[in-house]
Amino acid sequence: MTRSFMLIFAASLLIMHLDCCSGSFIGICYGRNADDLPTPDKVAQLAQLHKIKYVRIYDSNIQVLKAFANSGVELMIGISNLDLLPFSQFQSNVDTWLRNSILPYYPATKITYITVGAEVTESPNNVSSLVVPAMNNVLTALKKAGLHKKIKVSSTHSLGVLSRSFPPSAGAFNSSHAHFLKPLLEFLAENQSPFMIDIYPYYAYRDSSNKVSLDYALFESSSEVIDPNTGLLYTNMFDAQIDAVNYALMALNFRTIKVMVTETGWPSKGSPKETAATPDNAQTYNTNLIRHTINNTGTPAKPDEELDVYIFSLFNENRKPGLESERNWGVFYPDQTSVYNLDFTGRGSVDTTTEVNNGTRSNGTTMWCIASSTASQIDLQNAIDWACASSGNVDCSAIQPSQPCFEPDNLLSHASYAFNSYYQQNGASDIACSFGGTAILVDKDPTYDNCIYMRTGNNKTMASNITTISSTPSSSSSQNEVSSFISNLCVLSLLFFLWNI
Repeated sequence: MTRSFMLIFAASLLIMHLDCCSGSFIGICYGRNADDLPTPDKVAQLAQLHKIKYVRIYDSNIQVLKAFANSGVELMIGISNLDLLPFSQFQSNVDTWLRNSILPYYPATKITYITVGAEVTESPNNVSSLVVPAMNNVLTALKKAGLHKKIKVSSTHSLGVLSRSFPPSAGAFNSSHAHFLKPLLEFLAENQSPFMIDIYPYYAYRDSSNKVSLDYALFESSSEVIDPNTGLLYTNMFDAQIDAVNYALMALNFRTIKVMVTETGWPSKGSPKETAATPDNAQTYNTNLIRHTINNTGTPAKPDEELDVYIFSLFNENRKPGLESERNWGVFYPDQTSVYNLDFTGRGSVDTTTEVNNGTRSNGTTMWCIASSTASQIDLQNAIDWACASSGNVDCSAIQPSQPCFEPDNLLSHASYAFNSYYQQNGASDIACSFGGTAILVDKDPTYDNCIYMRTGNNKTMASNITTISSTPSSSSSQNEVSSFISNLCVLSLLFFLWNI
């Protein structure tokens, strides 16, 4: 009996360890307020190609849900502010929505969060009182379907929900929102759902550039801001804003609620007065944000605590009203080329200065792009599908049956031909040979028999705006992976020991 108990205890410990050590993740927001976006199925392919595993949408569009089926991407879906009234009034409305709009596509489409309302305190209509009743009805519907433990329910907020955010330790919720915040926080605590916040250091800098340095907003500051109440040191505004929310939660004694960032980012273009809205600044902010997040450093007030973050946004959206910047938050243009280079994995450096011209390096060496032998079959297939579709615009007829590059008939060979064609057509720069870390550059011509690989002087020209996805781990990422491996090994060793006593 004692040994059985110990085995059960050790197994539980392993499961808990595996669950708690999953680490923070980076997702992206897929807004669709535009009239020139690619179809949802192409968007799903784009996400897979760039190893984007978490996507937030703002509704429950059926075409989007279908497109992400069996993609491995986890979706956060939304209930708009316009739907809060019917969802809060009648349980039957929510039951019907779940039955018709969600259940037919789940679990093939992996839905993990439902946001009920978005930034309701910023809404011109007073709908905040409808949020918690609607959340309760959504939770009830999920319980009926047996999904309440697999799909979490919450609501998103702007930083305007706070009355104070500096210094971080003085963070406090606006008392005018107390009527809806108290029951909302009680709901989150009871159901272990996160408090979702939209964080934008860009706006803080734009509106107070005389008080906030650009480097501090971009995670580039060499100096520190000290919280006079706690003595904690802040090197970036993102952490300071997150901790303001943490302290606001602690002030109301909701210490167990985790914070999730459901929107953050930086625009690549703005109106004449928005001088900080540039591709370089957008790249710097999002690159540093990704590295900061996946390193699991947490914030000064909550070090080492996981913080999941969604970047805003996937595409530029040409129908959004307001200043020019509002239409230029995207990482990608609608034609699926990238606005600037971004490594979503956070495991490698983005190099925009590599001296490559038409497939030839500065030392005169000609380069080809081929598939990596370490790449998984699934990743290779996804990359081929993308390159050979209209997204990549590669002519893949040579790898079809009876054609010169069909043999050997395997994914590694076919991917190599497709990758190199794409690489040469897109300027033959290093950033055109990543394919989610499944491709490598070589200086030996892979041409064989009658299968001729495109090379310098034999390539078409296209716009080369490609997102880098490096497969080379950074030292911090490698350390995290090694630490996790060692910890898992220790727990497994404990299981083995207990089995043999």
